[in-house]
Amino acid sequence: MTQSLDRIIPPAFPDHTQLPESDGTFVKNFQEHPQSILLTDSLESTLQTLHPDGQYAIGQDCGIYWRETDPPERGAEAPDWFYVPNVPPQLDGQYRRSYVLWREYTAPLIAIELASGDGTEERDNTPLSRLPGGVNQKPGKFWVYEQIIRISYYAIYLIQTHELEVYHWLDGRYYRLEPNERGHYAIAPLSIELGLWEGSYQNQAQQWLRWWDNGGNLLLTGSELAKLERQRAEAERQRAETERQRADRAEQTQQEAIPQLLAMGLTVEQVAQALSLSVEDVARLV
Repeated sequence: MTQSLDRIIPPAFPDHTQLPESDGTFVKNFQEHPQSILLTDSLESTLQTLHPDGQYAIGQDCGIYWRETDPPERGAEAPDWFYVPNVPPQLDGQYRRSYVLWREYTAPLIAIELASGDGTEERDNTPLSRLPGGVNQKPGKFWVYEQIIRISYYAIYLIQTHELEVYHWLDGRYYRLEPNERGHYAIAPLSIELGLWEGSYQNQAQQWLRWWDNGGNLLLTGSELAKLERQRAEAERQRAETERQRADRAEQTQQEAIPQLLAMGLTVEQVAQALSLSVEDVARLV
């Protein structure tokens, strides 16, 4: 008797529009969302240069599905922020709701976790294994990023202690990077650095993760660029006003000097020569 094909072929794994978008947990702190926006906003000009065709995706608390499980969310990790190069920002005209690794084939270049605790969860290197009773042991986040997804750069920021750890994937494992002389970590494929910046953003004054270029120049957000442009315009306005006032004072001085020189018996031509003016200017200022 021929077995039904429906019983041989497993059902298709859901696509990004059908998969769970959350595991039901709360966002752990008030810094997480503005921090993710800050990272994305300040990197925009760099990504536009690297991807003039717009082929890249950035995820914020979005699930990266790396294996099929039941329920599906057990087979996913959701970095607080990650960047994937050379993939479309949308799929079939729809905004991404998750990232299914085995359908995309491209791993994120960098993932960042914003740890509210001491980083134990983010450093969990527990491998995938089968427990007694046939239940799979849920692997640790670090192990999944290193051994399965193979994210090139993995950063852990401990919010409470303002500590930053950055790992680089090489030859099958993560190596912890050392900061450079500026205290930053080089993300070589993007020609940028990741580090800590103290300042105010979205009404919160504290230490934030920020990007710098290879020369140590801070990559600015859109609002920071607009503020800088306003400051430049105001400086130019003030320079022009100062120059106008200087010219007015010079003209006033010349205007006061002309009658005095004429009274001394100089001709109009001689006055013009003495004050570096034309005869017409002398006549106009008399």
